[in-house]
Amino acid sequence: MNEQIADNEHQMTAPDFWNDSEKAQSLINETNELKQRRDTYTHLKKSLEDLDVTIELLKEGPDKDLQQQLDDEFPKVAKELQDYRLSQLLSGKYDAKNAILEIHPGAGGTEAQDWGSMLLRMYTRWADQHHFQVETASYEAGEEAGIKSVTLLIKGHNAFGYLHPEKGVHRLVRISPFDAAGRRHTSFASVDVMPELDDSVHVDIDPSDLRVDTFRSSGAGGQHINKTESAVRITHLPTGLVASSQAERSQLQNRVTAMNMLKSKLYELEQEKQEKKRAEIEGEQKDIGWGSQIRSYVFCPYTLVKDNRTGYETHDVDSVMDGDLDPFINAYLQWQLSKKNPN
Repeated sequence: MNEQIADNEHQMTAPDFWNDSEKAQSLINETNELKQRRDTYTHLKKSLEDLDVTIELLKEGPDKDLQQQLDDEFPKVAKELQDYRLSQLLSGKYDAKNAILEIHPGAGGTEAQDWGSMLLRMYTRWADQHHFQVETASYEAGEEAGIKSVTLLIKGHNAFGYLHPEKGVHRLVRISPFDAAGRRHTSFASVDVMPELDDSVHVDIDPSDLRVDTFRSSGAGGQHINKTESAVRITHLPTGLVASSQAERSQLQNRVTAMNMLKSKLYELEQEKQEKKRAEIEGEQKDIGWGSQIRSYVFCPYTLVKDNRTGYETHDVDSVMDGDLDPFINAYLQWQLSKKNPN
């Protein structure tokens, strides 16, 4: 890794390095990523060595201060080790990029819309735990409770790599708080995850294929973020894909943001088409559509969260809804790795 970093830095000293700005920026990003991986490994290695020293000293005799130090540091290092191992499973082309995450409740009115807001809280909590920055690009509140739709931009290294396993339909079974008879309800919400693409990725979009609408932006609870029509919604007519942004103050900024999100959606759609063709050629029976149900969350008559792809499950529903998604993400990435390397 150090050799690769040194080689990249040598290329950066070339007089014509910035002649191709996109290529130059790509090399800089790659170098920064390699440095981060190296520094993380070095830090983790030293932390583990320090723990070993503390344990050896405690073997020689009890020491209250050393024991407290071990009790404080061990869970921190264990979490860092888990995060590092998880990050090593991310090798996709766009895994390191920011993530665009959309939540759309299914049919079912208030019950489904409330489920959508529960998922919004879950992903926001998860992002906070990983020190990712969360921006709300668009938000449409439910009529009585919950949300009709939300689009988040989650910024941080490997955000897309971590979150892309969450793409699919999420199913909830619970006693509905909106049902006076206290009956059990089943609700669905779809989660879509795309990488935020930069200018190095080219997606051809014909302006005549677009319909651009402007509207007043509003946030949770219905309050207006801006009283002018600064929010922008762009519809790609041939595919029906829609991207909207209301996070920025100006209509121009929101249009740029919405166009970038639309580019990501079109790129993702093309990738899915290619994957489907590859699967057909290889004779695989694979559903890669947005309607795939990936996970069930059961609150009643028992508590269980189960991933339908990997089989990973837990009865600790509260922790999951508080953002403890790493075990599911890790299980999925391990499952994907085993599919690539069956032997």
